[in-house]
Amino acid sequence: MDDIFDKMRVAVLDGEEDVSVELAKQALSEGVDLNDVMNKGFLKGIQEAGRLYEDGEYFLPDLVCSAEAMKAAMAVLDEELKSPTSGVESKGKVVTATVQGDVHDIGITIVGAMFTANGYEVIHLGADVLNEEVLKNVKELNPDILGLSALLTTTMEEQRTIIEALKEAGIREDTKVIVGGAPVTHDWSEIITADGYSDDALGAVELVARLL
Repeated sequence: MDDIFDKMRVAVLDGEEDVSVELAKQALSEGVDLNDVMNKGFLKGIQEAGRLYEDGEYFLPDLVCSAEAMKAAMAVLDEELKSPTSGVESKGKVVTATVQGDVHDIGITIVGAMFTANGYEVIHLGADVLNEEVLKNVKELNPDILGLSALLTTTMEEQRTIIEALKEAGIREDTKVIVGGAPVTHDWSEIITADGYSDDALGAVELVARLL
């Protein structure tokens, strides 16, 4: 059985989407424990890819491919993972979005895949999401974490605008807000009263673990 877990790890590490999908389907058809599928298989692959990226052995395209392979597997496993009988408990609900006016989606996609891989329920709203839409989803979904990405200096201000809107709606204290993106800094996160900042996906996972 360990062989299938190693294949899952390698499939994600190598960014093989089709192979990841087939292995996920195989695991479901054979009734393999989903905790093992995640923790011994796919999760190990994405974590290893993240470490290789931090060490400079993987570049951004490599990490993106690994994240996409992870997402492809998760799409197959998603419904079963959400089932009360799956035995896999969510660590928390995370809503992510790239702020309005900003169409860049690669970074937040990688972050979302890392959150999913580490046991969080992730709802990604997409890129260039209107502030009103973010606010609406926070009200409806009541997430533990709201992750806001801004890749342009011209759209950073939207992070502040959303936090202020949450305050005005009286729901700011219900959700932790984390921010990131190329121009975003720790100082900026403090200025806009976000709950935290990270400049990479692994750091974001560690940040959320501390906040929750």
